[in-house]
Amino acid sequence: MKAGIRTRIKICGITRIEDGAFAVERGADALGFVLWDKSARHVEPARMATIAREMPSFVSIVAVFVNPTDEEVQAALDAWPAATLQFHGEEPADFCARFERPWMKTVRARAGIDLIESFSPYHRASAWLVDAFHDELYGGTGKRFDWSLVPRGLSRPMVLSGGLSAENVGDAIEHLHPYAVDVSTGVERGKGIKDAGKIASFVAAVREADRGASIEQA
Repeated sequence: MKAGIRTRIKICGITRIEDGAFAVERGADALGFVLWDKSARHVEPARMATIAREMPSFVSIVAVFVNPTDEEVQAALDAWPAATLQFHGEEPADFCARFERPWMKTVRARAGIDLIESFSPYHRASAWLVDAFHDELYGGTGKRFDWSLVPRGLSRPMVLSGGLSAENVGDAIEHLHPYAVDVSTGVERGKGIKDAGKIASFVAAVREADRGASIEQA
């Protein structure tokens, strides 16, 4: 069996210390904090920092924004300087890059959107995140999109989001081989309130898919 096949896991929409701690205990690599005030999972930068301080070392803290101002991004970095930035709106590439932190850019997939063309201005991103399109919501929709819209061979690591759950994440990994998977609604029992059993099942499904991929490549 080849070593090294390991899909990274981000649990997003964290609002409570106990949810973040359990996610990390089960094997999450990153925790996402939504700093967009129109989200049901919104937290203030100070709350993000309070939760982040209780997490073990080597866990990535991701600050998620939708069309923020410079001041909003800086407030998050003042609260937690080591945060990775995730831009989930229509932010220009120069804006995303100006904060001198690792950052990800999201494009919301739907028929008629060329993902390669949409991502191309964001070549300095650490990763590209593909999510489901919604007319009003930016993430957290709980809806899956057509995975066939994702082209092969993207030039940046690809993070897959949008309607993932323990029931379908294995298929997603088998078909798309993403660098990471990002889940929020699929591990909740209420908006912003995570379900320990669903987190455990999700992580287990990712690891089972990784084992299957390793066997196939052996």
